[in-house]
Amino acid sequence: MSNPQIDLSNVNPKKAIAGIITVVVLLVLIFVGLKSYKSVPAGHVAVATLFGKPVEQEFNAGLQFPVNPLYEWIEYDVREKTHKEEASVPSQDQLTTDIDVSVQYNIVGDQASRILTETGTAEDAVTVHLIPKLRSLMREQGKTVVRAEEFFQPETQERLTRDIQSKLQEYLEPKGVNVQAVLLRDFRLPPSILANVELKKQAEQKVEQERAELEQVKVQAQQKVEQAKAEREAAEQEAERRKLIADAQAYEIQKINEAIANNPAYIQLESLKALQAISSDPAAKLYFLNGDSPQPLPLMNLGSENPITGGR
Repeated sequence: MSNPQIDLSNVNPKKAIAGIITVVVLLVLIFVGLKSYKSVPAGHVAVATLFGKPVEQEFNAGLQFPVNPLYEWIEYDVREKTHKEEASVPSQDQLTTDIDVSVQYNIVGDQASRILTETGTAEDAVTVHLIPKLRSLMREQGKTVVRAEEFFQPETQERLTRDIQSKLQEYLEPKGVNVQAVLLRDFRLPPSILANVELKKQAEQKVEQERAELEQVKVQAQQKVEQAKAEREAAEQEAERRKLIADAQAYEIQKINEAIANNPAYIQLESLKALQAISSDPAAKLYFLNGDSPQPLPLMNLGSENPITGGR
């Protein structure tokens, strides 16, 4: 078989060149069309560079059109992120405490172009600025603690959190990084300190228990005092009541004596009342009466078994 021959003798050179130019133009147009817009994801900003030089404009999330097709794009995630750091921090007593810290931060979107010029990417901003400064501040603040066990005190933790956050924010704000919060997650003291802290805690618990027992004894003693006081007051009231009764009885006797002295018939009347009471008694017995006496008073009870009766 022979290879087929292409006959170019009838090809018009001008048309061929025009066709090639047309294809090239179409390819250029397609390239320009694809490069004339930029879609920025949610939670991001984009920075454009033209021949390596950043454009001093940030492009927010969404479709950006039209844009220079010659731009190269670098995206910055401006959503909140957390960086966790562990560091061994010495205190003034030369003991080292391991501290776990979390920093919540985000890249400031409207400073992305400057970050690209001065630092680089968002990851570079964290690596170059946030991490070294955080470690330095942790060691610096650790030196303000006199004894390692003070790291467990709430006021010490609050002070460290406040100071680290304020100084870290002051340093990173010009770098385009916003610090939202610093969280001290954990403290790990040296074993010797942990043993001492446990002994101290036990001693404090014992003191608190003894204090509670002493307080209970005081309460019981006070209750006894109050009870004795109440009993004394009750005795005084009872004595006063008895005195009033005795005074009333004495007054009654006095009045009776006065009535007897001033009215001889009073004793006769009382005698008659006594005789009436005796006669109405269901267990009546026999009595002798003194008939010669002006008052018929009973003289003697002989009992129910004596059949002899007497009197007038």
